[in-house]
Amino acid sequence: MRFLVWLTAGIAGGVLGGMGMGGGTVLIPILTIFCGVPQHMAQSVNLLTFLPMSALSLRVHSQNGLLDTKGALWMMVPATVLSALGAVFVQGVASGALRVGFGIFLCLLSLYQFYGGWKSLLAQKEK
Repeated sequence: MRFLVWLTAGIAGGVLGGMGMGGGTVLIPILTIFCGVPQHMAQSVNLLTFLPMSALSLRVHSQNGLLDTKGALWMMVPATVLSALGAVFVQGVASGALRVGFGIFLCLLSLYQFYGGWKSLLAQKEK
């Protein structure tokens, strides 16, 4: 049964990751809630699965002309440096605090997406 939950998490994460929406948004809650994986471990598993998913998605998006390499370069340098600092910082953070922080992030992201979607729907109805 546990295998099926992990497989479902991989499918959901892969589909969302392929669409560029971040598979970890689904993968981390599935691992922590349904598999009982500690938050630190779930985030590490997410990082590991992110590598092949992003490589394949990047290739497809690049082939479709959906890649802004100049903009990406401006993000890559600080993101790489700060991700290393974040990885060191997170080692001293309690698992519960990580869960709370991730939950707050997901709530804010949900509100932002809901607002943007609602605004888009209203704009379409006015046309």
